[in-house]
Amino acid sequence: MKSKDVQNIVFRKYQDSDTPSKIFRDLNGCLGLTTIKRWCKMIRDNGTIELSPPSGRPRLSRTSKVIQKVKHKLTQNKVSVRGLANEIGVSTSSVHRILKEDRQLHADKTVIEPKLTGEQKNKRKQFANWIFNHFRKEDTMRFLFSDEKMFDADGIYNAQNQRSGAASRTEANE
Repeated sequence: MKSKDVQNIVFRKYQDSDTPSKIFRDLNGCLGLTTIKRWCKMIRDNGTIELSPPSGRPRLSRTSKVIQKVKHKLTQNKVSVRGLANEIGVSTSSVHRILKEDRQLHADKTVIEPKLTGEQKNKRKQFANWIFNHFRKEDTMRFLFSDEKMFDADGIYNAQNQRSGAASRTEANE
């Protein structure tokens, strides 16, 4: 539905005996010419602009009140989508839609990077310099470098469960 302010402008300009095309030019393409003509016809016939209610099913769970609840819960603490849905009393797909479409957030996995000691950093630099000085680029294209896998003895960390909602990757890292 069009804004009431735009409706009031069209109504006032039509009452000041402006033509629909002049109203269209004054609004700078903010509204279509056919819409302005239809509204002018409504003003001529009824004296007001009465628009019909929007078609389609009304929103039941993605209301502004529920969106504010989701926003408030997210600022309080980190919760899962399923937990958030249970707290608020809506479906998980509705919470997903609120986070993606209304809040422009997406789930990012928490990335854990191992902390390197100064000795490890020096060894890596020495190795890189040794490769650079002793091999040609064509030779290094045949090498396969791998890194060690981090194993956790107590099994607490799980990358699938450690997610955070953020608008960008840098925000998620913070």
